Amino acid sequence: MSDVENCIIIGSGPAGWSAAIYAARANLRPLLFEGAMTEENRVMGRFPMGQLAQTTEVENYAGFPSGKLKEFIDSAIDPSRQYMFPPVEEHPHAVTGPELMELMRQQATNFGTRVITDDIVSVDFSKPPLVLNSSENGTFKTHTVIIATGASANYLGLPSEETYRNRGVSACAVCDGALPRFRDKPLVVVGGGDSAVEEASYLTKYASKVYMLLRRGEMRASKIMQERALANPKIELVKFSVVDEVLGADDPRVGVTGVRIRNLQSNQTSILEATGMFLAIGHTPNTKFLGGQVETRENGYIAWKQPYRTITSVEGVFAAGDVADDYYRQAITSAGTGCMAALDAERYLAGAGIH
Repeated sequence: MSDVENCIIIGSGPAGWSAAIYAARANLRPLLFEGAMTEENRVMGRFPMGQLAQTTEVENYAGFPSGKLKEFIDSAIDPSRQYMFPPVEEHPHAVTGPELMELMRQQATNFGTRVITDDIVSVDFSKPPLVLNSSENGTFKTHTVIIATGASANYLGLPSEETYRNRGVSACAVCDGALPRFRDKPLVVVGGGDSAVEEASYLTKYASKVYMLLRRGEMRASKIMQERALANPKIELVKFSVVDEVLGADDPRVGVTGVRIRNLQSNQTSILEATGMFLAIGHTPNTKFLGGQVETRENGYIAWKQPYRTITSVEGVFAAGDVADDYYRQAITSAGTGCMAALDAERYLAGAGIH
């Protein structure tokens, strides 16, 4: 069937591009849907290149130490695709998220990956070949699908929060906590669950103080995690409180300067001076377009059906990155599962006598 693709990859974060590199080198001629440049995708963090496209420095992805990165990037990436890159003097410590994603994209296309800037809006996995319906480019059939659509961090929905996103507002302490703007400065973590304690504990390595904002009078975290937070002298619990507004300066080099909070018992507001606010109120995997046709776990993440494999409940469908991983959620682990998904797809096709 000449009109049936060997492999279609949905998503353009580190999982998607890594899958594309491996699939292309296996001569599968993968087709990758990187997402559409829509306002909805921007607001929800689903722009092409994934969440890393909205981050600044990425200091923890192996292989990109500070140094002559500018010269390397200029030699590898066409200048017409460098429009998202911040001035190099603003990030002297490491590669940035947009730069890293563009380098991955270039590597994938070098090996023959075809890229469509569009969204897959629905699927039909009831029988082979698998059917994908795009927003603007029609219907596609394929023998295998790699879902690498990631997960969107949950935000509060405040206009000021959007204003200062990536200028002091973040949803990933491990990704951003070590940045110079946060070192030896007070920070705010919103949330009271295990993830919030993990974020707050991690940030104490760099911050002078970490305020944990709790809507209730106690944390939702497990007992051991609560004990860890209470025992940390740098963590201060701010109970019965919510964020009313993120405060900051217009100068992008300054960003967040504080958070206006409101006490839910007294309704009084106050300001916490801080250079950053970290959201730890969960993530939502980007699986709505699947229409429930792929099995998910209770928390909505796609279920891997075999240990150490990216196999899903649907034959020929594989999942990689944050759409299936609710534990690590790092660029480097997503890239690893992207590689695994491509190898799983290649072996599936070989076993079926298709490629």
